[in-house]
Amino acid sequence: MKDLRERKGTERLTVHRDGAPIYEIVLSEDFDALIQEARALQASRQRLCIVTDSTVAGLYLKELKERLAPCFAAVVPFVFPAGEANKNLDTVMRLYETLIENRFDRGDLLMALGGGVVGDLCGFAAATYLRGVSFIQVPTTLLSQVDSSIGGKTGVDFDAYKNMVGAFHMPKLVYINTGALGTLPDREFAAGMGEVLKHGLIKDKAYYEWLLEHAPAIRAKEPSILRQMAAESCLIKRAVVEADPMEQGERKLLNFGHTLGHAIEKLKDFELLHGECVALGSLAAMHISALRGYVMPEETERFRGALALFGLPDRVSGLSKEDVIRATKNDKKMKSGVIQFILLKETGQAFVDQTVTDEEMAEGIDAVFAQGGTL
Repeated sequence: MKDLRERKGTERLTVHRDGAPIYEIVLSEDFDALIQEARALQASRQRLCIVTDSTVAGLYLKELKERLAPCFAAVVPFVFPAGEANKNLDTVMRLYETLIENRFDRGDLLMALGGGVVGDLCGFAAATYLRGVSFIQVPTTLLSQVDSSIGGKTGVDFDAYKNMVGAFHMPKLVYINTGALGTLPDREFAAGMGEVLKHGLIKDKAYYEWLLEHAPAIRAKEPSILRQMAAESCLIKRAVVEADPMEQGERKLLNFGHTLGHAIEKLKDFELLHGECVALGSLAAMHISALRGYVMPEETERFRGALALFGLPDRVSGLSKEDVIRATKNDKKMKSGVIQFILLKETGQAFVDQTVTDEEMAEGIDAVFAQGGTL
C-alpha cells in the first residue's frame, strides 16, 4: 500500500496541512501500541480524560484506564449514554463540568474512545473548552475508523438538526485498532460499509471493485482484509482532507449521499443508523446521476445489489417525498439558499452540483422508497 509506513506491528500515515505534518494515523490490530503513542504525546504531569459511551465503556474503558494510568498524572473517565440522541450540547455541558471539577487546563488531553458520536462530541468539547485543548481519536466502529475520526470535523446535533453546531479541530493522533471491529454488532459493521463504499464511488473505481470482490471476506471480518480496507479508505480520506482541510471545495465530495441521507435520518428520528442513511442517500444520488446520463442505470442497480451484499438497506418506508425534500432545506451544506449536491460523473468520479431540482430529488427518493413493504 503506497504512502503507508510500518513500525513495530503498526502501519501509519501522516496527515499534512500546507505541506507540514499535523498528526499521524496509526493502524494496528490491538491497543498495545496506543500506550507508546500516548506516552510520546503527553507532557509531564498531564491529565487525560477518556470520553466514551455506555456501550464502549463496558468493552474497553477499564483496560485502557489501567494501561494508560502510568503515563498520566490522572486518568478521568467521562461516560455518557450511547446513541445519537445524546450527541447534543447538554452532554457537552456535563463534560465541561467534569473537566472543570478535575481542573483540566490547556496542557491536558482528551481521548475519544468510541464511534462517530463519541468522536464528534469529544472533538467539539476539545475545540471549545478553554478555547481549545488537545485530543486523540481512538475510533472503535468501522464508520469512525474510515471516516469521521479523520479530518478534524467535530460537532453535535441541535434540535434534531444533525451536526448543526461544530468546529474544525484537528486531533493530535488517530489510533485505529481494527481488532475492535470483532466486537462490533453486524448491523453497526454494515452501516460502516455505507461510508466505505462511498469512498470508492467518489474517488477510486478500482477500490470499489475490490470491495465487491472481497465482500465475503469483509463480512467474515477477516483481520488482514479489514486492515487493508481501513488503510485504503484512510488514504482516500486523507487525500481529500489534505487538499481541502476547511471544506471549501473538494472535501464536499465526501458528502455524497449525505443530503438526502441526513434528511431521512432526521425524519426517521434516528431510528436508522447514519451509515444506513448514507447508503440510501447514495443510491438516490446515483439514480439522479443516471437520470442525467452520467452513469448507466445498470450501475445504479449494481450498487443496489452491493448494498444487499453488505447487509445495508436499499429501501425506506413511512416518509413522504415532500417531507424529505423540505428537510434538505435545513441541511448545513446549503450555500446562499442553494443545495451543494454531490453527483457522479462516473463510478469513481464525483462532483459538486448546485442545479439539482426538487423534481430530480423526488425521483431519487422514489428509487429508495419501499413499495408496499417496510424497512
